Amino acid sequence: MNLSTLTAALGYSFSDRTLLQTALTHRSFGVPHNERLEFIGDGVLNCVIAVALYKRFPALAEGDLSRLRANLVRQDALHRLAAALNLGNFLHLGEGELKSGGSQRPSILADGVEALIGAVYLDGGFEAAQAVIARLYLPLFDELAPGRVEKDAKTRLQEWLQGRKKPLPRYQLVDASGAAHDQRFSVACELDNPPLRTIGQGTSRRLAEQAAADSALKALKA
Repeated sequence: MNLSTLTAALGYSFSDRTLLQTALTHRSFGVPHNERLEFIGDGVLNCVIAVALYKRFPALAEGDLSRLRANLVRQDALHRLAAALNLGNFLHLGEGELKSGGSQRPSILADGVEALIGAVYLDGGFEAAQAVIARLYLPLFDELAPGRVEKDAKTRLQEWLQGRKKPLPRYQLVDASGAAHDQRFSVACELDNPPLRTIGQGTSRRLAEQAAADSALKALKA
């Protein structure tokens, strides 16, 4: 597809088009690929979202701001942005990824959004990246309701245990499988009192820990 459609949706025109091409190139396609740009984009995105929330909610406590930011930068939110950009149509993927539906895989699409943000930052600087993020996130910001943001599963489990003066959980990596660009993690959440062990899976260790904590909470409440 014509990249001008994508840059118009971003609201940004690249001076260095190679940065844009790299941002759209998945590891499975070849080198250079977008993982280093993704690393930069992740950092820029967290900073921009933090500043935006700080200004938007001047009376909100640090913990509530952190929960809002976590919800805005997690895979689900980035996947939503990627869908709005039709990003899957622009990604360069290896044959195996194409056949397995990689152009619609949430983790690949979310990483692609971060890589685009990193590319904009390197091409145009912080203000350019900030403007792109503000444009992309406008629908998500309009939906924000701080009082209705649910705490993540690990936090809720910790608070449940602390409220009953019970030991905190331990998280143990059980397995990591798959190619480097498409790994699956299994993590155990272990409790001593009451004795309980649950397993969670995800495309990152963090997501697997959250899944394990969620399973533990459901088992405790049952």
